[in-house]
Amino acid sequence: MWTFAPFIIMLCVIGLYCIVVSHNLIRILIGIELLIKAVTLLLVVVGSISAHSGLSQALIITLIVVEVVVVTVAVGVAIGIWGHTRTLDARKIKNIREEVETDD
Repeated sequence: MWTFAPFIIMLCVIGLYCIVVSHNLIRILIGIELLIKAVTLLLVVVGSISAHSGLSQALIITLIVVEVVVVTVAVGVAIGIWGHTRTLDARKIKNIREEVETDD
């Protein structure tokens, strides 16, 4: 367990850093992916320690399926935003509703 703890903590810190500091939507998605990978690694470690590996494997498979769906939808939204505004900067797309209403 203690050999994986630094990696789990490091993945969490890097993921949170990507989410908090970056304003690019793709970098934010990468940060979310890193956080989910840290949770997956934590589930593997906890499952092996508690001898409930079957339960942890089921949770990990469910987490992977949910992760793929969420990231696919988020990338689709990011591509749609880029197609409309030609930017992925979260600071510049805050007023996207006003831009859409003025285009109509």
